[in-house]
Amino acid sequence: MTRERVAYAVALAALVLLGFYWMPGRTFLQSDTQIYIPILERFRDPSLYPGDPVAMRPHVTYSIYDEMALLLRKVTGASSFEPVLLGQQLATRLCGYLGAFLIGRAFGLAGPLALLVAAIYGLGATITGPAVLTLEYEPVPRGYAICLLLLATGLGANGRLMGAAVAAGVAFLYHPPTTLPFLLVFGWLLARRREWRPAVVFAAFAGAAFLLSRMQIGESEPQALFERVGPELEKLQRLRGAYNWVSMWGAQWLRHYEFLFLFAMAAWWRWRGEASREAQAFLFGFVAYGLASIGLSLALLEGARWSLMPAFQPARATAFLVTAACLLSACGGLLAASRGHWCRGALWLSVGYALPISYEALQVLLPDLRSALVAKRFVLMIGFSFLAAGAAWLVGRRSVLRFPALLAAAVLPFLLIPTWGEVKNYPQLEWETVDSLAAWARESTPKEATFLFADSGKDPYPSIFRAKSLRPVYVDWKGGGQVNLLRNFADEWWRRWQFAMEPPFGPERVPELAQAGITHLVLRKEMAGQEAVWRNGTYWVYRIR
Repeated sequence: MTRERVAYAVALAALVLLGFYWMPGRTFLQSDTQIYIPILERFRDPSLYPGDPVAMRPHVTYSIYDEMALLLRKVTGASSFEPVLLGQQLATRLCGYLGAFLIGRAFGLAGPLALLVAAIYGLGATITGPAVLTLEYEPVPRGYAICLLLLATGLGANGRLMGAAVAAGVAFLYHPPTTLPFLLVFGWLLARRREWRPAVVFAAFAGAAFLLSRMQIGESEPQALFERVGPELEKLQRLRGAYNWVSMWGAQWLRHYEFLFLFAMAAWWRWRGEASREAQAFLFGFVAYGLASIGLSLALLEGARWSLMPAFQPARATAFLVTAACLLSACGGLLAASRGHWCRGALWLSVGYALPISYEALQVLLPDLRSALVAKRFVLMIGFSFLAAGAAWLVGRRSVLRFPALLAAAVLPFLLIPTWGEVKNYPQLEWETVDSLAAWARESTPKEATFLFADSGKDPYPSIFRAKSLRPVYVDWKGGGQVNLLRNFADEWWRRWQFAMEPPFGPERVPELAQAGITHLVLRKEMAGQEAVWRNGTYWVYRIR
């Protein structure tokens, strides 16, 4: 490995660490890992979570997420799943940054400017409507797969089709639905070039995925793949999975994706001659499929009511449209600026910087400056765009100032967007009280003790408690997200929710809750006439059975 490659590797690793620990950051047990951890813990110890449908009905049959987590925990001797999941997240993020760097190189950018493309991509973006991210905060299968696919795209864009097949194959093992947009373009490229060896390599990964799905450990509920979503199930899915139903997104989000499509196509048309043919194909395919996925979701889910679609979630492919728009913005803007067109380059770059600053790019690009916060974010976008354009201009002239300028352009957005720009990518939860409650439950109650957070409503804390305490929760809001995947689970969850959570809680309901198998009642206030078995500053716990 040459000294130059080592320098690029170190720079990419530094950017990944900056993004991992600062902006956009990462979370654990704030979203989907609240579901995955109980599933993994029950695979590790089948005596855990008796009677808890969230843990007892896993949905990881078609993913190596569980096998890798169990294997790595065993090999490393880790005391929990958190470090092995976060380690995979860090490694796959590095793959994503490397992919963005390689795409920059496929556009003919010098190595330092390709690093800046990776830095812009590394700021992440929130895809509102389908509720997905270009860089997932949680260590979940889709997040791993998206980063691996960007590496596959970068390798393919530079003609390394065998490497692209391997990276895409690993992504398929983690999350097959996410790989479809890549596979459509990759298959077209291979057919056009009559090059079949990469297809054979990918087919081997797909075959391995099928074999592993037949060897799934633990209990599971078969997913209904070729049925229609009935009225009752549709009601539940709209209640708990509105992100799958395009008609519930709101007009402003559709305008957002229409704008990004038009911008990305304009950028592709303007700069396509600078890119390799493979890069042109991938980015065009991602832009086109990203917008088409919205219509696909409308037709197949809301029109045909196909039962596979809530699990497949076609509209989440808008992540490819957003990622392609970001990369085209960065590559086009840096190319223009490096050739002396500083202001023009800044204009192209503005979209790439608007995406991590706001859920809706037009809110920053066409701001209402009467709002002080919006004005600050607009200033950030303009400042970053001109700073990156200036750095590219200095690189084009081989100025001695190019390296300090590049460092500032790469690092300052990570530091200033969450601080001066006040962009909060995820809420700051109160961990201390739920941690102490979970520790008490884990140490002082039997494995079959079943908890109900009767006045929690839609709070995430019952689901966090389930993952941390290793104890069953009778029903909670976050767990209801599985209604998109499992038909029988949907019926069970809705029955429990209506029984335990919809009627207002009162002490007179304790006998019927106990009869349902609930052993411990958790409340945020004291219950008159009852003695708590444990309490802290937030929760009172009552043994009712």
